[in-house]
Amino acid sequence: MRSNVSSLKEDPTPRPVTITPELAEDLLSRTAVNRRLDMGVVDFLAETIRRGEWQLTHQGIALDGPLESGSLVDGQHRLYAIIKADTAVRIFVFEGLSRSAFSVLDTGKRRSGADALSQTGEKYVTLFSSTIRHVILFKTVPELPWSGIRARVTNDRTLKEYNANTERYRDSIAVGRNLSKQIFTTPTAAAAGYFLTTEAAPFAPVEEWIDGLVSGANLKAGDPRLALLKVPRDPRRRGTKKRFDSKEQMAIYIKAWNSWVENEAVVNLRLKKGEKMPIPIELKRANGTSERRSEI
Repeated sequence: MRSNVSSLKEDPTPRPVTITPELAEDLLSRTAVNRRLDMGVVDFLAETIRRGEWQLTHQGIALDGPLESGSLVDGQHRLYAIIKADTAVRIFVFEGLSRSAFSVLDTGKRRSGADALSQTGEKYVTLFSSTIRHVILFKTVPELPWSGIRARVTNDRTLKEYNANTERYRDSIAVGRNLSKQIFTTPTAAAAGYFLTTEAAPFAPVEEWIDGLVSGANLKAGDPRLALLKVPRDPRRRGTKKRFDSKEQMAIYIKAWNSWVENEAVVNLRLKKGEKMPIPIELKRANGTSERRSEI
């Protein structure tokens, strides 16, 4: 039976090409149809290129004719990113794509970090993905909003972080799920907070910290763990009806941890207006024991 699929000669022809910043500028000068430029997307892709995370995939650029003379139909954000990163990358170029195809480009669902982690066999891939994302954002853009295109984390970066710290993330997920039942934070905020604080202070008596939060028994007034337990489940920003987001929940968790490590008495845990994200206190081992002082 004869196929009704177009012959290969009539189809757009893809081929991998090294696109330099100079070639990117030339191609952009031949733009035929394109969406409005989103500089957030450009910045995100440029950072991906700078970090060496760019990979050759089927997603490339498309022209309505040959590379040397065709007009650009799709791929302007990738080309602007190449220019901004000032780095050449390998990318598939589709030559001979009809301009009428523009209306159906990029209409599919973008794969999430959880989708990328599904291949690992982990049970809580969504929680793994969100925890890893929060850890990366804490380390890279602690003072910027953690929403929007500028806060996107590539799936490749998520997988690399997971593979580099698999066991620590597994432990953090287990602790985060448990602590979220005791304190006001989400499992993501608790897991990310636990990961970051124990990374900074690997020799701190973590079991003592966790036991105090889980049982709440015999905690003296001023103990930061008691203050953390007393933060209401539905905390609101002062003067608003908006709840604390996961970034702010992490900040409160880290503040409590820092005070506990430093033996500082705390009665009420709160975030001041404009307060920066606290940095977990580093606690190194000294003479075979933790440097943390005696209990409050």
